[in-house]
Amino acid sequence: MEHLKQAFTKHRIVLVVAGLFLVIAASLLLLRNSYYAAQTTITQTTSFEVAPGSSLSRIATDLETRGLVNNSELLRLVARLTGVAGSIRAGEYEFEPGASAADILNTLVSGETVQHRVTFVEGWTFDQALSALVSLDTVTHTLAGVPDEELARLLQLEVADPEGMIHPDTYFFDRGTSDIDILRRARNRQQEVLEDAWANKLGALPYQSSYEALVMASIIEKESGVSSERGHIAGVFVRRLEQNMRLQSDPTVIYGLGDEYDGDLTRSHLETTTAYNTYRINGLPPTPIALPGTDSIQASLNPLPSDYLYFVATGDGGHKFSTTLEEHNAAVNQFQRGGQQD
Repeated sequence: MEHLKQAFTKHRIVLVVAGLFLVIAASLLLLRNSYYAAQTTITQTTSFEVAPGSSLSRIATDLETRGLVNNSELLRLVARLTGVAGSIRAGEYEFEPGASAADILNTLVSGETVQHRVTFVEGWTFDQALSALVSLDTVTHTLAGVPDEELARLLQLEVADPEGMIHPDTYFFDRGTSDIDILRRARNRQQEVLEDAWANKLGALPYQSSYEALVMASIIEKESGVSSERGHIAGVFVRRLEQNMRLQSDPTVIYGLGDEYDGDLTRSHLETTTAYNTYRINGLPPTPIALPGTDSIQASLNPLPSDYLYFVATGDGGHKFSTTLEEHNAAVNQFQRGGQQD
C-alpha cells in the first residue's frame, strides 16, 4: 500500500512538472508570437525620437504611449535577455503600421535614423545657404547674429569672409544636428574639391593662390547658364587677366551693390566704384561672389584655349563669344539692343 502511495505521489509530481513545462512553453510561445506579431496601433508612418541618454525603461514606455508597441515590459525583457539594451542609438526613427516589437527593437539597435536634407544650390551666396539652414526645424540653430568674421573662425578658414567657401550640394543629417556642423561638412567638401583641382591645374595661370582660383570660379558660376560654356568663359577671363584687361563682369557689380540692387543693372551702377565692380577695378574682386560648384572650379583651373576676349548673353541661356571689340559690339547690338543703335 505504501508502495502504491509513493508511486502515485511521484506520478502526480511528474504530471505537475510536465504541466508547468507546458504552461511555460505555452507562455514562451505566446510571448514569442507577440514579440514577432504586429503590435502597433498606428495607421500611418510615425516618427519616434530617442533622446541622447534615454534609458531602456523610458524608451519602452514612450513606445507604448505612442502606440508603437502594446507591451513595453516584453520589449524591455527581450532587450535585456538579448544583450542589446545598451545598444539602442539616439536619433529619430520612422515606423510603419504593422511593425512588430522585433522590428522596432532591431531598428533602434541598427541606428537607421531618419535622414533629413538641406541643399545648397550652385550660384547661391553664403547668406542664402544660411537662410536655407535657418528655415529648417530639424536643425539645431547656433549661429543667429554671428558675424561673418566669427563664422570664418568657426569654419577654420584662412580668410575672414566665408563667401564661396562651402560646397553647393545636398547634405543629409540627423534631426538635431547643429547648423555649424553641416557648414563644416560643406566647408571640408569645398576644400577637397579645390585642392584636387589646384593639384591638377592646367599649366601656368594668373592666380597667386587657390583662393584666387575660387574667386574666379564663383564669377564663372554666376556667368554661366550653359555648363558646356564654362571652359570658354574661364578662358575669356583668364586671358583678360593675362593682358591686364578688366574683367567687366556684371555679376560682380551686382554682388557689390548688395541690397541696393533691385533687379535692374544700370549704367550708373557700372560706373559706381566698389571693391567688386570689375568695370572699375583691375584684377579679381577681393572674395568670391557665390558658391561655385565642381564644374566651375575645374573650369577656372582648366580654361579652354581660344582667342576670345568678350562674350555677351544671347537671351537663351547661352553666350556669343568674340575675339575683337568690334565683333563684341555687333553682338551686343544684336542680342541686347535688338539691332538698335545708341
